[in-house]
Amino acid sequence: MPITAVLVSGIVLVVLGGLLALLVNPKSANYIQACGTCALLVAGFYSFVATRSVGARFTSNLHPQVGLDPLSGFFLALLGIVAMPVLVFSTGYFDSSTRSRLLAWLSSLFLLAMVLLLCARDPTLLLGGWEMMTLIPAVMILVAHPREPKASRAVWIYLGVTHIGGAGTWVAILVLAGHHALGGPSSLHLAYGIQVLVCVSAIIGLGTKAGLMPFHVWLPRAHPIAPAPVSALMSGVMIKVSIYLLVRILIDWLGPVPMWIGIIVLALGALSAVGGVTSAIFQHELKRLLAMHSIENIGIITLALGASLCFRAQHELVWASIALGAALFHSLNHAIFKSLLFLGSGTFEKYLGALNIDRMGGLLRKLPIIGVSFLVGSMAIAGLPPLNGFASEWLTLQSLIHVSQFGKMGESLAGALALVALAVTAALAVLCFIKVIGLVLLGSQRSTPYSKAMEPTRPMNIALAFLALCCLVIGVVPGLVFGYLIHLSPWQGSHRLSTGLYLPGGDSLPTLWVTGGLLCLVGIFYLARGTKTASESPTWACGQDLSPRLLWTSSGFSKPLKMTLQTLLRPSRSINTSELGNVVQKVTYQSSVPHHFESHLYAPLHRFMLTQAVRVRKLQSGKLSVYVSYLIGLVIVALSLIRLGVIR
Repeated sequence: MPITAVLVSGIVLVVLGGLLALLVNPKSANYIQACGTCALLVAGFYSFVATRSVGARFTSNLHPQVGLDPLSGFFLALLGIVAMPVLVFSTGYFDSSTRSRLLAWLSSLFLLAMVLLLCARDPTLLLGGWEMMTLIPAVMILVAHPREPKASRAVWIYLGVTHIGGAGTWVAILVLAGHHALGGPSSLHLAYGIQVLVCVSAIIGLGTKAGLMPFHVWLPRAHPIAPAPVSALMSGVMIKVSIYLLVRILIDWLGPVPMWIGIIVLALGALSAVGGVTSAIFQHELKRLLAMHSIENIGIITLALGASLCFRAQHELVWASIALGAALFHSLNHAIFKSLLFLGSGTFEKYLGALNIDRMGGLLRKLPIIGVSFLVGSMAIAGLPPLNGFASEWLTLQSLIHVSQFGKMGESLAGALALVALAVTAALAVLCFIKVIGLVLLGSQRSTPYSKAMEPTRPMNIALAFLALCCLVIGVVPGLVFGYLIHLSPWQGSHRLSTGLYLPGGDSLPTLWVTGGLLCLVGIFYLARGTKTASESPTWACGQDLSPRLLWTSSGFSKPLKMTLQTLLRPSRSINTSELGNVVQKVTYQSSVPHHFESHLYAPLHRFMLTQAVRVRKLQSGKLSVYVSYLIGLVIVALSLIRLGVIR
């Protein structure tokens, strides 16, 4: 069947599933939508692997046109591989209520908006899909949490930040279209100032939607409050579509950009990676912790993209292709394991009724399939071998190592600092997910499930197991994916197809041997353990009865890091005591790490804008004579400018 027919059939099934969700049981509609996303996966994967383009090419004319090429095919396959298990999971997560029907219909619109953006080949459909992709998740959050002030505030912040910052996307696309630069390298046609304007606008606009620091303030609010399937689509796919447009503009359309643009992208990536993972360590709510890790991984993707820009500015096209492939590869890997983790957290929320890490525990025994899948996702996001997150982070590491080998002192220093940032990020990510695994999956049970607790259904187990299997398979044979990603660069990089990763200069990652070695070590330890079991001993609690309140908490994991970085983090603490007859009855201790971007950047900016709005509002006096005087003054100014020759 031609690729066009597969693509159209996938879109039709998604539309049909959305319509049936309003009329029939939403569970049946979700299955139909899952079949549609499977067709989208096939169409995108075929275009990506076979390097086939169908439909129209990119044009700067304002006439709606659609098409598919290998790069958009890769991101379409990414959408399919995430959306398919998410929709299957939704059949067990949502019920048959009116709200669930509406969410199923909105999910189809959300998917269609992202498909439209990926297949758009002109500015009108591109920007139309961009706005739809922004607005629909906001509606979904409001539908899921009606009349909740916290949800309403999170949605307004999300819409405000993404639209104000996202204006950069409009500027970049419209400027490129105005100079007839869509569809091919335009650096030879654009003036230096125009090229810089497009670069800066794209980084701000697309970085805001992707959650890149310091434009990320909406993400930790919107992602945690959304239903788990919506969070999985937002974090797994939506922010990756922003990466798609960033690659289109900075790599595909602009051609070689100045070296300092690449260094700025490296700096933003390093800030996001280190800042995101550091903030995640101090979170006590599981979905908010995962949202902060989205910022971290967007930073890792941006590091690889910045390395590609630096290599291209130095005319090292082989390593530019490798770094670009690393950015795209980590985009795929993050989409898989982050959607897995958000779906797992949604299952825990349904089972326990809450997601406070300090109240969770022992879920690996209670929910074995979900627990093992969540464990695989946690190891993947922490960058542990032999899973997919390790492979793409290793490629990014190799790219940053080689940035310092080409160019002058400034480029070498930037590459070295970015390399340090990635190493720190990897170490802190391991620390963070040791905390998550130790408290959520292992340990003792800290609270009993609520009476309304829901056991995971078979579709929920299948969805998470599928994503966990993808993490393992891609991690064992990453070369089979990375070899094709190399060919997505506009300068057509070359790379031999193999199961492992083999780079120029002898650097290699033989993943099959690594996997085999790890399996041998596990087998040796298992045989050495034998049939002996450790005897249980009572825990000493200073003479008190052992209760869940005395168990290890997430603060116990983060306290050493908080004390080390207290000069930078400036944590706030409060201790309150209540006494009765000079005898202390109760001691309450609270500690938090403030969000410095919000308190020192966005809060002053917000106060300034409100102050200026109050001043401007005084111009609206409501008096007709005042408005007439405004018009007379405007006419006088216009006539003066014409007289002076400023306006013709």
